Amino acid sequence: MASVFGAAVKRREDARLITGRGRYTDDVQLPGMLYASILRSPHAHARIKRIDVSAARAASGVVAVFTGQDLAGKMGLIPTAWLPPDSGIRTTAHPALAVDKVRYVGDGVAMVVAEDRYAARDAIDLIRVEYEVLPAVVDQEQALEDGAPLVHDDAPGNLAFHWKAGNATDEVFTQAEVVVRQRFRQQRLIPNPMEPRSAVADYNASTGELTMWLTSQNPHIHRLLLSGILGIPEHKLRVVAVDVGGGFGAKIACYPDEALVGFASLQLGRPVKWTEDRRENFMATTHGRDMVLDVELAGTRDGTLTAIRVRNVANMGAYLSTAAPGVPTILFGLIVPGPYRIPYAGVDVRGVFTNTTPTDAYRGAGRPEATYLLERMVDLFAREIGMDPVEVRRQNLIRADEFPYNTAMGLQYDSGDYEQALDKALAMLGYEEFREQQEKLRQQGRYLGVGVTTYVEICGLGPSQVAGAVGFQGGLWESATVRVHPSGKVTAFTGTSPHGQGEETTFAQIVSAKLGVPVEDVEVVHGDTNRIAMGWGTYGSRTTPVGGSALAVAADRVIEKAKKIAAHMLEVAEEDVSFADGVFSVQGAPSRQVTFQEVALQAYLAWNLPAGVEPALEGSAFYDPTNFVYPFGTHICVVEVLPDTGEVKILRYVAVDDPGPVINPMIAEGQVHGGIVQGIGQALWEGALYDEQGQLVSGTFMDYAMPKARFFPTFETAFTETPSPHTPLGVKGIGETGTIAATPTVVNAVLDALAPFGVRDIDMPLTPERVWRAIRNGRDGA
Repeated sequence: MASVFGAAVKRREDARLITGRGRYTDDVQLPGMLYASILRSPHAHARIKRIDVSAARAASGVVAVFTGQDLAGKMGLIPTAWLPPDSGIRTTAHPALAVDKVRYVGDGVAMVVAEDRYAARDAIDLIRVEYEVLPAVVDQEQALEDGAPLVHDDAPGNLAFHWKAGNATDEVFTQAEVVVRQRFRQQRLIPNPMEPRSAVADYNASTGELTMWLTSQNPHIHRLLLSGILGIPEHKLRVVAVDVGGGFGAKIACYPDEALVGFASLQLGRPVKWTEDRRENFMATTHGRDMVLDVELAGTRDGTLTAIRVRNVANMGAYLSTAAPGVPTILFGLIVPGPYRIPYAGVDVRGVFTNTTPTDAYRGAGRPEATYLLERMVDLFAREIGMDPVEVRRQNLIRADEFPYNTAMGLQYDSGDYEQALDKALAMLGYEEFREQQEKLRQQGRYLGVGVTTYVEICGLGPSQVAGAVGFQGGLWESATVRVHPSGKVTAFTGTSPHGQGEETTFAQIVSAKLGVPVEDVEVVHGDTNRIAMGWGTYGSRTTPVGGSALAVAADRVIEKAKKIAAHMLEVAEEDVSFADGVFSVQGAPSRQVTFQEVALQAYLAWNLPAGVEPALEGSAFYDPTNFVYPFGTHICVVEVLPDTGEVKILRYVAVDDPGPVINPMIAEGQVHGGIVQGIGQALWEGALYDEQGQLVSGTFMDYAMPKARFFPTFETAFTETPSPHTPLGVKGIGETGTIAATPTVVNAVLDALAPFGVRDIDMPLTPERVWRAIRNGRDGA
């Protein structure tokens, strides 16, 4: 390929985004716009006895007020789109506005639509709701106990689903030389993208068309789901999501609020806008993680790992969100053996309803949770047998000559050289030298620790047959069209929906490299269901391996047609024509040539086309991958713990990731940096907390500790490149690697620093108080 593939091309998105010229959903202004505000429940669990909206309806500027009763028979329920098979999943009714009961703080009760957003918000305070407060349950294990309050009457015992997989048996563990056991809690996290959720709906009664601008990671999925909820045909529903200010998984779900805005526009025949405030984001946007994990890891005294078994009790919140059931089951369970040759593995997952905000995907979605428990257990195993944790990892890593590798959980890893990434990271850090320095500093009363994580992740979500087999209610192929204009300029349409990842640049690089045209001549279009073919969106690090592959195939089809035209223009057989760097030339007579631009012009003029070739020049592809892709790598962190205060200082952070061939190293490094920050945020600072009544007590940035740039050192990053045989470009994905690896890396480093105090484990986040108490209590404080 041309050198533009692999070059650090500046992000073309940045010019408009950092100068304030982006157009986000809340920027949309339409004539006659109305504004919506949603009344949310102040109780985690209560029966609605009476709602009086008369004062709100009479308030100045108010156009309409809707309650759950007003929606009955006019609007469908909010669906769940991932139903893991053989799990007994219970999809309880989820109305857009609560009808009989509210089930979490933030559950929608009524919606006001007014002439301006201030009138709408003020009218919310005029609505009088009489509640009968009911007992609430917020902890998933308590929710499973006999006599616990029921979140849904049709979900006995609050069990949403029960899913099992794997081949590990009791006998494997009873016969093992060494078995280590540990309980981990993956605390609940709250996604906080810079742009909160927002929706604008505009119904045109004369055409029967509804246009919706949404903060969406997957506009076509939103269109599909909203079509069913609102009862409007898909071809009459347009969804637009071009500039989206971050998502991190929270903008995958189809929310009640978005459907309500569409419903209001349909009913009132005017445009309606709703934008959540940050408080609503904390309590009504989906949360992430929240799992209780009991883990057993078995092996031999010489360091060989033989089996792993996990019991996962996952808090799903009050309702099953769009993709939520797939996170603690498929995305978590299938990757539990990680990068190691572990012949036996087993997973037992219970999804549980509680009176909390629904959970769903959060950057990494299942993979970080699995990697955390595995990498923590490897460190505990190494400590148990008195072996260096790096050597335990090295001894058990899948070897480069063993790929494709079939795991105990039924996956087939595509390709890898895990030891190469490990060695590169160790060399960058100077691991042996650090261990010598660490011992000397301990004698001086300074406690430094090093944490190492070797990881692999499953991403590039597809293929569609597998998606169906694991209960995903849709396909996971991707669409692309490469359209060449008469001038030779190119427009590339992608069904994926980038929202910060930089694909307007990297996708242009793919097409530029394929066609041999300047990267500046390639425009990338996404996020508008009226302009692009059906696609499945951006999540699960699928954009580049699936969406980028679709573009590569579409570009190849352009070249295939262009080659026929070029051969006709050169008056030679097609097989005698070569194409490189944007030029078609005759083999053996390279001076006889035509440029890509000349061929493009002839394709549209159509004065001299070969027989059977139609005018114009474009190619389309609907790419369905043959397998997932599996990025991998090694991350290492060095910390210092101050025993008098429990403060953790991050001194160094080394990341070596293998996403396959790197399209743009600058953008790839940016993705790794962002992921590391989010992963460390979970390790040291972030965590959502509810009290026993179900009140979110960490519902503002005063209470929820968001990491700041000054908390971190300069990250030391590098790549290895092992192509995947499953994608035409060999690419694997990079968007979630940092989040997956960083959390256990930092926690392992802290626990390594605290080894002299006998501390075995500390629940995340590792706040100074928790670390200080663990030091004081020694082994009893873990």
